[in-house]
Amino acid sequence: MGKILINLSIVFSQPTGISNYATNLVPYLQSLQPTLLTAKDYSYPDFNCYSIPNNLTPAQGKKGHLSRLWWTQFQLPKICKNLKPQLLFSPLPEAPLYNRFPYVVTVHDVIPLRFPKRFSPLTPYHRYYIPEVLKQAEHVICNSMATARDITDFLKISANKITPIPLAYDANCFQRHKSGNVHHNKKYFIYIGQHKTHKNVHRLIKAFAGLAHKKDYQLWIAGSRDKRYTPQLQQLATELGVGEQVKFFDYVSAKELPNMISQAVALVFPSLWEGFGFPVLEAMACGTPVITSNISSLPEVAGDAAILIDPYNHNEITAAMETLASDRQLRSHLSQKGLEQASKFTWEKTGKATAEILSRFI
Repeated sequence: MGKILINLSIVFSQPTGISNYATNLVPYLQSLQPTLLTAKDYSYPDFNCYSIPNNLTPAQGKKGHLSRLWWTQFQLPKICKNLKPQLLFSPLPEAPLYNRFPYVVTVHDVIPLRFPKRFSPLTPYHRYYIPEVLKQAEHVICNSMATARDITDFLKISANKITPIPLAYDANCFQRHKSGNVHHNKKYFIYIGQHKTHKNVHRLIKAFAGLAHKKDYQLWIAGSRDKRYTPQLQQLATELGVGEQVKFFDYVSAKELPNMISQAVALVFPSLWEGFGFPVLEAMACGTPVITSNISSLPEVAGDAAILIDPYNHNEITAAMETLASDRQLRSHLSQKGLEQASKFTWEKTGKATAEILSRFI
């Protein structure tokens, strides 16, 4: 068995965020000759795999989350004892506590501590479990300098123990599509992501409603519906008189997404906080102009290739949308700058930097 175990318990068929990260990272860790802990449905032919249950993923919702925590604390130590690795690597901040096995974890953000929900059953997980996992870790990897600062500020982990390694995008998937099969003749702005409050979609809808020629445009909101937030957003659009122009799309497959992004006037991503910001990078890779927030990790990802706005000011978002709608030259300029900026982010870079950190502990 390999010297390193990689915990892929969160990998599932509709990858978002962490699952996506783990899947893209693994091929570049081959030099470490790891053993992958993975469900039967997700075999990696070039790797040594050890089979684990397949009900531990975000696809099972809260039940999957609780099952994974139980498995991590009580089953994973038995696997480690059996396989005797020198190191466990988990691409999310979960590991068996109070065990002798050394581990490295990745933290993607600490948004639930920055925007706490009073009665969320996950609050103790973020407030007590994750800080303890990080305290006992050999090292912590994260995805941006903004997240590194948050880990130090919110979780009191020494900066010496943290390495920011930027993420990347699928270059085979996200690229410029000149034309395609989005059956639509309307010009539209696009937002990609969840509908949670900190994603700031309510201000985006207000900003869209403030456009002078809004009748000429639509706002496409792509991302899984959420029964807690989506109905409120739909109601807001109706109240502001843009109910017909704001279109909600459920989970959009990786196959359809680049085409959808490529034909938009711009991606508008005014999130109040991100650990990294995949949609910004993916839009730039498609040559689509980007409007995004001037806080958190988003300026790190966007560089000078986007219009940065104050996400708390919906008038500023409106002004940026107006500017891009009317200035073809600026759209062309940002498109080119975006392609250049996106090319700096590759999974090979992310993977090699991660392998280098992990190799220090084996």
